[in-house]
Amino acid sequence: MRNTVLMLLVVAASPMVAGTDSGPVLRLGLKRAVEIALAPDGNARVALASEYVRQAGARSHQARAALLPDFSFAVGEQSQTRNLDATGIHLNIPFPGFSLPRFMGPFNVFDARGSVNWSVFDLSSIRRYQASRVAMKQAASEDEATRNQVTDQVARAYLAAQRAEAHMETAKANVTLAEALVKLASNQKSAGTGTGIEVTRARVQLANERQRLLVAENDRERAHLQLLRAIGLNLSVTLELSDQLARHPVQPTPLAEALKTAMESRPEWSAQHHREEGSRLSYSAAKFERLPTVGSFADYGASGTGIDYALPTRTYGVQMRVSLFDGGRRDGRRAESLSQLRQERVRTKDLKDQIELEVRLALDSLRSADDQVQTAEEGLSLAESELAQAQRRYEAGVTTSLEVTDAQTRLERARENRINALFSYNLARLDLHAAMGVTRRLLQ
Repeated sequence: MRNTVLMLLVVAASPMVAGTDSGPVLRLGLKRAVEIALAPDGNARVALASEYVRQAGARSHQARAALLPDFSFAVGEQSQTRNLDATGIHLNIPFPGFSLPRFMGPFNVFDARGSVNWSVFDLSSIRRYQASRVAMKQAASEDEATRNQVTDQVARAYLAAQRAEAHMETAKANVTLAEALVKLASNQKSAGTGTGIEVTRARVQLANERQRLLVAENDRERAHLQLLRAIGLNLSVTLELSDQLARHPVQPTPLAEALKTAMESRPEWSAQHHREEGSRLSYSAAKFERLPTVGSFADYGASGTGIDYALPTRTYGVQMRVSLFDGGRRDGRRAESLSQLRQERVRTKDLKDQIELEVRLALDSLRSADDQVQTAEEGLSLAESELAQAQRRYEAGVTTSLEVTDAQTRLERARENRINALFSYNLARLDLHAAMGVTRRLLQ
């Protein structure tokens, strides 16, 4: 219900076009798509990460409770009886005719008392509380990492939708071109300079292009549905993308600077450091379980056979507790926590190597993709020129329609190459910003 309300608010606040039978039409840009996904009712992963942060905070409060005084109050009244034989009380009175009763009661006991217990010094509990505070920072870093991952996911889905849109527009342009060539072949046949096989060949090409258009339309619909799912919107919304697939130049980033930015900005790196620090504190807490603990206790209240006969009583004191032997449980916990600490150190080193690998690969991919775009642009320009020349030669009767068909095929391939090159280029931009931990900066 809340998700539907969010979707309706977004649709109401965004530029709209005419609705369709499948639902409202939403004109959506990449930046706005990410904002919706990162909203509380957007992508489910963002909501789950926020709950993990709240859970970490609750666990920290629980760990802190071990260091604070524990106050309680109790009041009650009882009616009791006692079997003195069961308590081991046996008294023989050396007077004839006199004996101690074996059964006592019933008698009333009233007690109203406030109590306090406080762990004055417990270094192990202090370490556990410190570890819980680090766990809160770790959860916050993981929440930020999740937001970056969702941003990257939405951006990739949006980019895939852009590619699908470009493929569909290219398919439409190819159909328009094929229709024009069918008309040209028919005119050439009517003028006596063409043949029937050339008209048939042009119509076969037109049928193929129409089939490719149907496939492109289906791929576009699938890409839009996947984008809606990534954002967290209702799948009945019909999208219209306001951003088109294009080449946005990126300032070259030196490897050393990119690695430095990644180590400073990647929330996964920060979360791993907090995770290792938490394991270190947990290991310290396990070691400090051997140390003595000091606690204080006190209670004050009134007790008696009834409320009217109650008298003030109190108890207070300090105790030191030393655990001498617990069957090896303490040593087992210490060995386990030490192993977990070693694991986190291994993960830290592995993550550092992984980040460096991702940055290096992203920089290489971006340079290669930039060259591919330039090559594809040049190839598209040459293919358009070739087709124009082939059409003029065919109209002049210098050549057959085979030359036009070949040029048409090469133009279609050049258009596809350009779309794929642009997609690879923008994907490489996303990979680089994701490796550096600044994906959301890209959207600005």
